[in-house]
Amino acid sequence: MKNYLTEQIKEDFLASLKLLISYPSVLNENENGTPFGQAIQDVLEKTLEICQGLGFKTYLDPKGYYGYAEIGQGKELLAVLCHLDVVPSGDEADWKTPPFEAIVKDGYIFGRGVQDDKGPSMAALYAVKALLDSGVVFQKRVRFIFGTDEETLWRCMGRYNELEETATLGFAPDSSFPLTYAEKGLLQVKLHGPGSDFLQLEAGEAFNVVPAKASYQGAFLEKVIAGLRAAGFDYEETADEVTVLGVPKHAKDAAQGVNAIVRLAKVLQLLAPHPALSFIADAVGEDATGSRLFGPILDEPSGSLSFNIAGLTITPERSEIRIDLRIPVLADKEDLVRILSKKAADYQLTYEEFDYLAPLYVPKDSELVSTLMGIYQEKTGDTSPAMSSGGATFARTMPNCVAFGALFPGAEQTEHQANERAKLDDLYKAMDIYAETIRRLAGE
Repeated sequence: MKNYLTEQIKEDFLASLKLLISYPSVLNENENGTPFGQAIQDVLEKTLEICQGLGFKTYLDPKGYYGYAEIGQGKELLAVLCHLDVVPSGDEADWKTPPFEAIVKDGYIFGRGVQDDKGPSMAALYAVKALLDSGVVFQKRVRFIFGTDEETLWRCMGRYNELEETATLGFAPDSSFPLTYAEKGLLQVKLHGPGSDFLQLEAGEAFNVVPAKASYQGAFLEKVIAGLRAAGFDYEETADEVTVLGVPKHAKDAAQGVNAIVRLAKVLQLLAPHPALSFIADAVGEDATGSRLFGPILDEPSGSLSFNIAGLTITPERSEIRIDLRIPVLADKEDLVRILSKKAADYQLTYEEFDYLAPLYVPKDSELVSTLMGIYQEKTGDTSPAMSSGGATFARTMPNCVAFGALFPGAEQTEHQANERAKLDDLYKAMDIYAETIRRLAGE
């Protein structure tokens, strides 16, 4: 099977990826009249500029929600579903390199977005450039759709689907190889409750990150430190603050992380009882499968429920718990909502649905899955089966689309973490797989 990559393609890919990483494309709604922030608008426009330079026709949504780059001909449309926004860098003191400056070291490229999703997106884009340089003619149109709101509410793809053509087939280079044929439903909720005269807390960042830190300042400082020490929880302290230390993970893998907010709540609620703290500590606890609330929730295609306490706010006026659930594809979402709402009410908390994405399920024996799995196996010799995932990719925004790469089995998953990094050779291997995939699906 031919390898279409050249050293020039690799160099150009790396230069473009470094450029895109330099944009801190974190959500900042309505900044300078943009929907999601100036840096997001800038990186979208720069990406389309790169695509034009490679020979694509491009389109920028007038409101700035999305853009796309298209090449080829024919009625059928192959979509490559990408996103250019990233999660916040977190505490930059935890980074060994600047998060928004791409650094190549020891065979890796470091920077926010190199795994999720700027690196895979550019790998797929330059795979098409490699095909063009080799003289491949496309009998289908190949359209790279660049979203800008994937890490939050997917409003970019909502607008795209209102206004634009639906793909015939496609893939999102925003997961893992060999292929993800089932993605759990994604439900994000807020639980609202009373304020407190004794507590003021603000912890957590994005919904889809297990919080690595949760800090407390106040009258109970010494007792909180003593409680953390007695429980064996990791923490850092200064003269007037203690910070509980967890282990960050993507919310889809919440059970593999350590939730700093939950640990702080377990200690603090014994000293300063509050409904939000009690709900977290007693109704949920450190079991990130939600089994204390719901009992075991799992199915054969997609595995177990994931339940992430992502954020906590307590002020004198109000309290709010932010939760991210990844629901197995065959589970009953409405039944889970009913149970969660009832349990929340027991703690003086009211339920609000913040966002919901229905699950993805493309059968393993479908033509799309069979073709992509065959290409992957031919290129790698790896016979690992197609997977299900708790992750949410843009593949679920269109029919007949799946998540395909770019993380290889056994590779370190560092998305959403400090020191996010990707092995350059793995990105080149992914580019080679994407080239053969796009040639096979859309070429002559």
